[in-house]
Amino acid sequence: MSTTAGVSAGDLAVRSILIMADGERSDFDELIHPHAVNREGKVEPPECRVGGPEGFHATARWLRTAFEGLAYEIHHVVADGNLVAVNTTMSGRHVAPFVVYTPDGEVDTAFPPTGKTFAVTQSHWFRIEDGLVVDHWANRDDLGQAQQLGWVPPTPAYLFRMARAKSRAKRAM
Repeated sequence: MSTTAGVSAGDLAVRSILIMADGERSDFDELIHPHAVNREGKVEPPECRVGGPEGFHATARWLRTAFEGLAYEIHHVVADGNLVAVNTTMSGRHVAPFVVYTPDGEVDTAFPPTGKTFAVTQSHWFRIEDGLVVDHWANRDDLGQAQQLGWVPPTPAYLFRMARAKSRAKRAM
Protein backbone atom coordinates (compact mmCIF):
# COMPACT_ATOMS: atom_id res chain seq x y z
CA MET A 1 0.00 0.00 0.00
CA SER A 2 1.29 3.46 -0.80
CA THR A 3 0.58 6.48 1.32
CA THR A 4 -0.65 9.77 -0.08
CA ALA A 5 2.87 11.20 0.08
CA GLY A 6 4.26 8.33 -2.02
CA VAL A 7 5.96 6.66 0.96
CA SER A 8 5.16 2.99 1.46
CA ALA A 9 3.19 1.89 4.52
CA GLY A 10 6.25 -0.10 5.63
CA ASP A 11 8.53 2.94 5.37
CA LEU A 12 6.00 5.04 7.28
CA ALA A 13 5.82 2.45 10.08
CA VAL A 14 9.62 2.26 10.31
CA ARG A 15 9.92 6.06 10.45
CA SER A 16 7.30 6.17 13.22
CA ILE A 17 9.45 3.79 15.30
CA LEU A 18 12.73 5.58 14.65
CA ILE A 19 11.36 9.00 15.69
CA MET A 20 10.65 7.55 19.14
CA ALA A 21 14.41 7.70 19.71
CA ASP A 22 15.23 11.10 18.27
CA GLY A 23 12.30 12.73 16.48
CA GLU A 24 11.05 16.25 17.02
CA ARG A 25 7.39 17.04 17.71
CA SER A 26 6.96 18.08 14.06
CA ASP A 27 8.01 14.57 12.96
CA PHE A 28 5.12 13.12 14.97
CA ASP A 29 2.71 15.62 13.39
CA GLU A 30 3.82 14.43 9.93
CA LEU A 31 3.44 10.68 10.65
CA ILE A 32 0.73 10.22 13.29
CA HIS A 33 -2.98 10.75 12.63
CA PRO A 34 -4.64 13.28 14.99
CA HIS A 35 -6.87 10.49 16.32
CA ALA A 36 -4.23 7.73 16.37
CA VAL A 37 -4.34 5.28 19.27
CA ASN A 38 -1.33 3.70 20.97
CA ARG A 39 -2.82 0.44 22.25
CA GLU A 40 0.19 0.04 24.59
CA GLY A 41 -0.42 3.31 26.44
CA LYS A 42 -2.29 1.75 29.37
CA VAL A 43 0.88 1.56 31.52
CA GLU A 44 2.31 4.87 30.36
CA PRO A 45 2.01 8.26 32.06
CA PRO A 46 -1.38 9.96 31.69
CA GLU A 47 -0.02 12.53 29.20
CA CYS A 48 0.89 9.65 26.85
CA ARG A 49 -2.69 8.38 26.72
CA VAL A 50 -4.21 11.29 24.80
CA GLY A 51 -3.44 9.71 21.44
CA GLY A 52 -2.53 11.50 18.25
CA PRO A 53 0.88 13.10 17.71
CA GLU A 54 0.83 14.66 21.19
CA GLY A 55 0.44 11.31 22.96
CA PHE A 56 2.99 9.51 20.78
CA HIS A 57 5.50 12.31 21.34
CA ALA A 58 4.86 12.13 25.10
CA THR A 59 5.64 8.40 24.95
CA ALA A 60 8.92 9.18 23.20
CA ARG A 61 9.85 11.75 25.88
CA TRP A 62 8.97 9.22 28.64
CA LEU A 63 11.24 6.59 27.10
CA ARG A 64 14.07 9.03 26.28
CA THR A 65 14.08 10.39 29.84
CA ALA A 66 14.63 6.95 31.35
CA PHE A 67 16.84 5.43 28.64
CA GLU A 68 19.87 7.33 27.39
CA GLY A 69 20.96 6.48 23.87
CA LEU A 70 17.55 5.02 23.04
CA ALA A 71 17.81 3.33 19.64
CA TYR A 72 15.89 0.94 17.44
CA GLU A 73 17.45 -1.52 15.02
CA ILE A 74 15.00 -2.63 12.35
CA HIS A 75 15.20 -6.31 11.36
CA HIS A 76 12.09 -7.10 9.31
CA VAL A 77 9.13 -5.22 7.89
CA VAL A 78 6.05 -6.95 6.52
CA ALA A 79 3.11 -5.06 5.06
CA ASP A 80 -0.26 -6.43 4.03
CA GLY A 81 -2.52 -3.69 2.79
CA ASN A 82 -2.76 -1.08 5.53
CA LEU A 83 -1.39 -3.39 8.27
CA VAL A 84 2.38 -3.34 8.91
CA ALA A 85 4.47 -5.47 11.28
CA VAL A 86 7.99 -4.36 12.20
CA ASN A 87 10.48 -6.55 14.09
CA THR A 88 13.05 -4.47 16.00
CA THR A 89 15.61 -4.44 18.76
CA MET A 90 15.29 -1.54 21.19
CA SER A 91 18.39 -0.61 23.20
CA GLY A 92 19.59 2.02 25.61
CA ARG A 93 21.00 2.67 29.07
CA HIS A 94 18.81 3.13 32.15
CA VAL A 95 19.75 6.56 33.53
CA ALA A 96 16.58 7.93 35.19
CA PRO A 97 13.56 6.47 36.97
CA PHE A 98 11.26 4.46 34.71
CA VAL A 99 7.74 4.77 36.09
CA VAL A 100 4.81 2.64 34.97
CA TYR A 101 1.21 3.44 35.75
CA THR A 102 -2.09 1.72 36.55
CA PRO A 103 -5.00 1.90 34.09
CA ASP A 104 -6.38 4.67 36.35
CA GLY A 105 -3.24 6.76 35.80
CA GLU A 106 -1.77 6.24 39.27
CA VAL A 107 1.88 5.32 39.83
CA ASP A 108 2.17 1.54 39.83
CA THR A 109 5.90 0.81 39.93
CA ALA A 110 9.04 2.92 39.70
CA PHE A 111 12.37 1.48 38.65
CA PRO A 112 15.26 3.70 39.81
CA PRO A 113 18.18 4.00 37.38
CA THR A 114 20.66 1.15 37.30
CA GLY A 115 23.09 2.56 34.74
CA LYS A 116 22.90 -0.78 32.91
CA THR A 117 22.38 -1.22 29.20
CA PHE A 118 19.78 -3.41 27.50
CA ALA A 119 18.84 -4.66 24.04
CA VAL A 120 15.48 -6.42 23.61
CA THR A 121 13.41 -7.56 20.69
CA GLN A 122 10.03 -6.04 19.99
CA SER A 123 7.36 -6.45 17.35
CA HIS A 124 5.33 -3.38 16.49
CA TRP A 125 2.10 -3.49 14.54
CA PHE A 126 0.63 -0.49 12.77
CA ARG A 127 -2.54 0.30 10.91
CA ILE A 128 -2.03 3.00 8.31
CA GLU A 129 -4.81 5.19 6.86
CA ASP A 130 -4.45 8.16 4.53
CA GLY A 131 -0.67 8.08 4.83
CA LEU A 132 -0.65 8.27 8.65
CA VAL A 133 -0.40 5.86 11.58
CA VAL A 134 -3.84 5.38 13.13
CA ASP A 135 -3.20 2.37 15.41
CA HIS A 136 -0.15 0.91 17.16
CA TRP A 137 0.25 -2.36 19.08
CA ALA A 138 3.44 -3.98 20.37
CA ASN A 139 4.79 -7.25 21.71
CA ARG A 140 7.90 -6.60 23.78
CA ASP A 141 10.36 -8.70 25.73
CA ASP A 142 9.70 -6.85 28.99
CA LEU A 143 11.04 -9.73 31.10
CA GLY A 144 14.30 -9.77 29.14
CA GLN A 145 14.63 -6.03 29.59
CA ALA A 146 13.92 -6.30 33.32
CA GLN A 147 16.54 -9.03 33.69
CA GLN A 148 19.18 -7.10 31.74
CA LEU A 149 18.54 -3.96 33.80
CA GLY A 150 18.67 -5.80 37.14
CA TRP A 151 14.99 -5.19 37.95
CA VAL A 152 14.35 -8.92 38.38
CA PRO A 153 15.14 -10.69 40.50
CA PRO A 154 15.42 -7.58 42.64
CA THR A 155 17.92 -7.42 45.45
CA PRO A 156 16.66 -6.21 48.85
CA ALA A 157 18.57 -2.96 48.30
CA TYR A 158 16.93 -2.44 44.90
CA LEU A 159 13.48 -3.13 46.37
CA PHE A 160 14.15 -0.36 48.89
CA ARG A 161 15.27 1.98 46.07
CA MET A 162 12.11 1.07 44.12
CA ALA A 163 9.91 1.99 47.08
CA ARG A 164 11.67 5.36 47.42
CA ALA A 165 11.39 6.01 43.68
CA LYS A 166 7.68 5.16 43.73
CA SER A 167 7.10 7.55 46.62
CA ARG A 168 8.95 10.33 44.75
CA ALA A 169 6.99 9.66 41.55
CA LYS A 170 3.68 9.86 43.44
CA ARG A 171 4.70 13.18 44.99
CA ALA A 172 5.65 14.53 41.55
CA MET A 173 2.17 13.87 40.10
